[in-house]
Amino acid sequence: MNAILTFMKKNYKLMLVVVAISATLWSFRPKVQYDPEKDKMLLELIEFVIEKGHYAPETMNDEFSKGVYNDFLDAIDPSKRFFMESDIKEFKVYETKLDDLIKARDLSFFNLVYERLQKRMSESKVVYKALSDKAISFSSDESLNIDSDKNEFAKNYSELKNRWRLQMKLSVLASVVDKQKLEEDKKVKDPSYTPKTFSQLEKEARESTLKSLNDYFEFVEELQRDDWFEIFINSIVTQYDPHTFYFAPEQKERFDISISGKLEGIGARLQKKGDFTEISELISGGPAWRNKELEPGDVVLKVGQGSAEPVEVVGMRLDDVVKKIKGPKGTKVALTVKKVDGSIKIITLIRDVVEIEETYAKSSIVNKNGVKYGVIYLPKFYIDFENDDNRDAAKDVAAEVEKLKKAGVQGIVMDLRDNGGGSLKTVVDITGLFIKEGPVVQIKSASSKKEVLYDHNPKVQWDGPLVVLINNFSASASEIFAAAIQDYKRGIVIGSKQSYGKGTVQNVIDLNQFVKNSPFGDFGALKTTTQKFYRINGGSTQLEGVASDIAMPDRYSYIKIGERDEKNAIAWDRIDRAQYDEVRSINNLEAVIFNSQKRIQASEQFRLIDENAKWINSRKENNVVSLNIDKFKHEQADIEEATKKFKAITKYTNNMKFESLPDEVTLIAKDSSLGLKRKDWHESLSKDAYVDEAINILGDIKKPSGNTNKSIASKGKVVKS
Repeated sequence: MNAILTFMKKNYKLMLVVVAISATLWSFRPKVQYDPEKDKMLLELIEFVIEKGHYAPETMNDEFSKGVYNDFLDAIDPSKRFFMESDIKEFKVYETKLDDLIKARDLSFFNLVYERLQKRMSESKVVYKALSDKAISFSSDESLNIDSDKNEFAKNYSELKNRWRLQMKLSVLASVVDKQKLEEDKKVKDPSYTPKTFSQLEKEARESTLKSLNDYFEFVEELQRDDWFEIFINSIVTQYDPHTFYFAPEQKERFDISISGKLEGIGARLQKKGDFTEISELISGGPAWRNKELEPGDVVLKVGQGSAEPVEVVGMRLDDVVKKIKGPKGTKVALTVKKVDGSIKIITLIRDVVEIEETYAKSSIVNKNGVKYGVIYLPKFYIDFENDDNRDAAKDVAAEVEKLKKAGVQGIVMDLRDNGGGSLKTVVDITGLFIKEGPVVQIKSASSKKEVLYDHNPKVQWDGPLVVLINNFSASASEIFAAAIQDYKRGIVIGSKQSYGKGTVQNVIDLNQFVKNSPFGDFGALKTTTQKFYRINGGSTQLEGVASDIAMPDRYSYIKIGERDEKNAIAWDRIDRAQYDEVRSINNLEAVIFNSQKRIQASEQFRLIDENAKWINSRKENNVVSLNIDKFKHEQADIEEATKKFKAITKYTNNMKFESLPDEVTLIAKDSSLGLKRKDWHESLSKDAYVDEAINILGDIKKPSGNTNKSIASKGKVVKS
């Protein structure tokens, strides 16, 4: 979840005051079946809500206009295969005028672009169908830059046709090469097998590409004007920040399902990156997570249903890609993905319902050098605001800590890798398990003074050695916890160089609450940034995230990833420090850090991970692909050869045996499926270099003698300043 959507109810109530003010605006409009005025009304409503509720509303000016202009064109024609320079020249007139048009509810720019897009798409259908009639030769020395940002719009119709030709040629070429490999494998397995000829494979690949394009245009033709207008609206609202987003009615329903925890399909979240669909997150417990082949950063190129021919999804809308990947439980889907290292892989998954159990906290115990340690994995900071009796992360983590204490552990690892956040209340409660009462996080709204959220429980459930394990995808509430532990000097934060860097709070606001008796039906909802949170030391986690006390190499070490890589991200800043005293529960912090860094530098596994990260970084600008079959195969062979040595990363083992705690062993005896899940998790821990080093660090920590928890200043009720 993007984070902390509903906790600060006070501000949402303030927003409801706006309802009373604005309700009369449209109360007396006559009901009609369709009215083009709805789009103008939606613009007015969204601008009004953002103006009143957004944490830092931008001024609509020429720069704002340029942002909307560029983002809208990039969203509807990311690969520059529809519009030409003559179109752009026409559109360019509006580049600095959109701020004025939006204020005037003037839709002339949208109407012009929308109508031209429909025309160009119709023309493109004729082009690609004509191109697919003839066999393609791959002997000429042509190439294509697949990074559309590096390409200009076609100068004329002839150049646009050639661009389609090159893009189709690449698609067919990649398919032919894949098919040749399959034929070779069949021949190796069965010497009597007669491989298909090159012309047969080329024809099959061309037909497959044609089918993919037909499917794409079939999807496009199903889109209504409202669908394109939704894209235009989001080109406007994302100028305020990357987490402000408009949900049309259908999208709002899907969003409600996603935050309810009822996830279907393969258990992966997707995001659009230009013309491509990228895996942004794997949902714990889902088929993709269990399969262990798919990972964040992978780009989905094709989707195949069961044993059917895969359909190319490059250039498709995100919603349409999601529709292809989703499906009934038990059905098979095959994803052709481009891995982060550039290699192409087909990953077959069986769709399933993501089991809720796997989204809850869980713990394991390990014995190293005669000493017991515990690992608690928390995938998100979950809570049920409607029912206090239901499970929440704070109660579950407290229970896991208690079990580990009874088992006699001498240190605990809190694993928050890939934890995207959740409830702010929950993270305050969980931090309180490790400190005496005191401030945990500071929150600031645009129109109010800062608010300090406290842990009021003086009980310290665990005062022993503590390591917090994070990565680039630890975000929001995860960063609050890591920052508080770090600021109190209560434990050591290790992992990626820094966490994601999302230091903002969003509320989802139903736009229908702002109108009364509207004749236009459902207006959808707006997710908007309403607050910003800060560490107790005064610094924001926005953009900068939480820097690890001990940074460890990972495959994203040299690539910009996280909030700092997002357009229009809200800036980092600092406010006053809250009143708190450091716990200083580690007597030999400098020695612990020194020893860990020494082990990391001597580790062959971390050396290989770092080398892989550098190689990935070196390839990120390598976007020109040869369309000559011999050169194309040579390029692919070079990539495969370069990645061979990195396969050793997956073969690492830390030679530790992780086990379930006694109460879970009892449950496993009654539930074999739970046993299989825990077996998979324990095996992954035993192959995890980061967990290995976390255990080593716990073993190095020496506690100060006496009480490790000093009294904390600023006790009592929530403080406002």
